[in-house]
Amino acid sequence: MAAAADSPLRLLHLLLLIFSALPLLAPASRSQMTPPPPPPPPMINRYVLAVHKDSATGLHVANVLKRTPTKPIFHLVDLDGGMVWEHCDEQRYVSSTFYAPPFDDYLCSPAGKARFSRTCSGPATPATPGRPGCHNNSCGILAVNPMTKRRAVAELSIDMFSILTTRGSNPGRPIRFCKFYFACAPSSLLRPGLPAGVHGVAGLGRTPISLQSQLASHCGFPPMFALCLTSVSSNDNRGVIFFGDGPYNMLPGVDVSSGLLYTPLTFRRRGKYFVGVRSIRINWKPVPLNTSLLGNGRTRISTTTPYTILEHSIFVAVTRSFTSELSQTPQAEPIPPFPPCYERARFPGTRVGPRVPIIEFVMQDEDTIWPIFGVNSMVEVRPETLCLAFIDGGSRPKDPIVIGAHQLEDNLLQFDVARSRLGFSSSLLVRRTSCANFNFTSIAPQGE
Repeated sequence: MAAAADSPLRLLHLLLLIFSALPLLAPASRSQMTPPPPPPPPMINRYVLAVHKDSATGLHVANVLKRTPTKPIFHLVDLDGGMVWEHCDEQRYVSSTFYAPPFDDYLCSPAGKARFSRTCSGPATPATPGRPGCHNNSCGILAVNPMTKRRAVAELSIDMFSILTTRGSNPGRPIRFCKFYFACAPSSLLRPGLPAGVHGVAGLGRTPISLQSQLASHCGFPPMFALCLTSVSSNDNRGVIFFGDGPYNMLPGVDVSSGLLYTPLTFRRRGKYFVGVRSIRINWKPVPLNTSLLGNGRTRISTTTPYTILEHSIFVAVTRSFTSELSQTPQAEPIPPFPPCYERARFPGTRVGPRVPIIEFVMQDEDTIWPIFGVNSMVEVRPETLCLAFIDGGSRPKDPIVIGAHQLEDNLLQFDVARSRLGFSSSLLVRRTSCANFNFTSIAPQGE
């Protein structure tokens, strides 16, 4: 009787074990069989352009990829420039995607108020309706040689443009833009002043058809670019222009967009970039200046001005303060236009160049300082002779201070056009890197 009484309990226990095991025996659901897909890679919203320093002129040249088939063309980097223009040689300009919009076409409108109807002086006939740079009733604009200030009538044109993508550390695959505006200019605009081998100018100014404006418009990011010019004249030591926000990573793994100081950025005279320098200090001592000359946002930044230019009274005050700090150091024979000069051997070397007095531009307040160390304040004009790399701009210049390319080299400058501010790093040599340390030799896989 006891065994018979136990059998229903045993049967109930067996059934409970079977039902509890059913979830383990059931087939796995779809979510259990396959892992969830990985998140998509972050959208590429940065682009990178290689820049080298011309040894003969000290100017900086970008390698621009244009046309179909793609062809690399050297363009002078012009921070002030309102457009990209190129010499369109009628025999050598070959591209299957070239197009010159007529004056009344909507494609002519990005040129803005500067456009006008142009008549070609060349042999345009119904049989040969035109050639690059020469079409009747085309959209004419004025292109400028930034070195000579010479202007010439150019033809607004459209062609393919390619640029390398980046996620910040190295270049990725190139991307092509089929409707890129530029100007076909006459060959006479190239001479003189531009480096050998240069066929045009890459303008970065705040205008609708500058290089930075077109990339921001095509790609949908706020207009922003960062300039990092190398101090070394070598094809193996290339600087870089980033388009889009950071990070901007330099070897050995330094994000040079971190720790930037910011100062207001203003735009004047056809999209040129200005900042405000309130005062100047040398070795932390104020330089006596007529501060009414400086004003608010009257210091221009220029890549086509080789060395910083100072209004005459500012130049005199700066050089006098600088030499006063070196009163115990004999001067060498001056080499115009660079007084004062010294023998290199009199200054020990440091990571940031010769140990000379530090020049500081005080921006909007005492906490926002742009220091200029010896590598940017001095220039070797001849072997073993260093001169102060500032030039007397005369008594009535348009701008009291123009910060030139030599003072910009190995500094990162982020032009946040959308927010009207300039981010600057000071010398990257302090952080044991430089503008030549972007990893152009390694190509990032497409999925990265």
